[in-house]
Amino acid sequence: MKVLIINGSPRVNGNTSRALAEMEKIFGELGVETETVQIGNKPIRGCVACGTCFSKGKCVFDDGVNEIAAKFEAADGLVVASPVYYASMNGTLSSCLDRLFFSSHFDKTMKVGASVVCCRRGGASATFDQINKYFTISGMPVVSSYYWNSVHGREKGEAEQDAEGLQTMRSLARNMTFLMKSIALGKEAFGIPEREEWTPTNFIR
Repeated sequence: MKVLIINGSPRVNGNTSRALAEMEKIFGELGVETETVQIGNKPIRGCVACGTCFSKGKCVFDDGVNEIAAKFEAADGLVVASPVYYASMNGTLSSCLDRLFFSSHFDKTMKVGASVVCCRRGGASATFDQINKYFTISGMPVVSSYYWNSVHGREKGEAEQDAEGLQTMRSLARNMTFLMKSIALGKEAFGIPEREEWTPTNFIR
């Protein structure tokens, strides 16, 4: 089993990283390989809806998203983590995910997704919902925990004091591992669900 972790925080070793470290510890104990990519401090631009990815098979902008796409394709699960900015994920992560999910055309069905958010006080559940939408439009099962997948802390190291938040991260990693292994067994026995050809329906005729 392999999990790709995308850390959207611009702060290296900040509170978002502390939450992810708790997951990485459990993944290691359970024999799950992890790779973390920190993109919050990278110059990743937004999607311009040019459609070039449909002919090239990758995004036209070569700023790291294509490398992440290859790692995503090879992984069994994806963890996306973000600090909360105005009750939403930060802009760099939003740009990355828009392009990552739109320009990578491999089948994501039954890859497991988990969102992690870190905030000072409020906006965690809104950001949690926002990240999950990328998974649920892609046929990816979403992992849950004891509570919504959030930790609290503003200054570096404050997340260490959020015992419940860190417990939530440990439970999330255990549940994610179980779900990935269960899906792998299900694929061997039954394959993946039949995928119909997309029938797009626009509301403006």
